[in-house]
Amino acid sequence: MTIKEKHYSAEHTGPFETLLQRDFMGFPGKYFIGSQLGLTGCEASLNRLPAGKGMPFVHAHKKNEELYIVLRGSGTFFVDGEEFPIQEGSLIRVAPEGERAWKAGSEDLYFICIQAEAGSLSQATLEDGIRCATATSWLTPKES
Repeated sequence: MTIKEKHYSAEHTGPFETLLQRDFMGFPGKYFIGSQLGLTGCEASLNRLPAGKGMPFVHAHKKNEELYIVLRGSGTFFVDGEEFPIQEGSLIRVAPEGERAWKAGSEDLYFICIQAEAGSLSQATLEDGIRCATATSWLTPKES
């Protein structure tokens, strides 16, 4: 019998409203998902920061750049001495050396943070993607 290798991992974390029940080293509302999903090329975290709360310290990284994707709420982002407003739909890339912190505004701030080693992307999706002949339930023609 041949055992087919599983080429994916999946997890349902529940609604983002429940993120405050998760805790990372004393930071409620932060949930790193890399080890749970077996990520090998990046780390990612799901985040909910309560209204009016801010990151309690400024930090930078040694190797990883970060991409912040704001899903809901608003606030202020700080990078290298500059502060600017963020809101749903804001996308912020910070180089490893960038000194960063953020604060939620008058409502909770929900965001995803993805980090990967700066300069490690060797090809973009158009060069890497391969179209497969496999059909899904929504691609399979229905018989009459």
